[in-house]
Amino acid sequence: MAQAQEDDTRKLLDWETLEVGERLPSFSYVLTQRMMDEFRQAVMDVEAAFPTISHKVDVNSYHMVYRDNGSVNARCAFYCYNPPIAGKRITVQAWIADKYARRGKNYIVTQAVSVDEDGRLLDRVITHELKQPAEVGKKWQ
Repeated sequence: MAQAQEDDTRKLLDWETLEVGERLPSFSYVLTQRMMDEFRQAVMDVEAAFPTISHKVDVNSYHMVYRDNGSVNARCAFYCYNPPIAGKRITVQAWIADKYARRGKNYIVTQAVSVDEDGRLLDRVITHELKQPAEVGKKWQ
């Protein structure tokens, strides 16, 4: 169930004052074999090695701090370094990597890095989001 806006303590995104480099809250979780199995089933690849990408690590931290009018994923890049191991705790660090305006539209870039409990770099996710989702359909009007 959606949280009522008046009960939502997150900050309303103000693109103008958003600071590049702002650290977002980190979080961690234990990757279970079940999570790996469900990811592999969902992508229909019994050997899929990077279920960490299914945790939306790139935007979860952002949504812990900010609320907005939604977004459209404009581009996303995943850099996979070491396959995660079931049973290991994974910690995710994220930050605002950039913001830019293009053709009168505002974008933000979040970056997240996942590392396991042994210090192994698992992945880096960079996501560009258009923060004016109503703009998308205008070109067809």
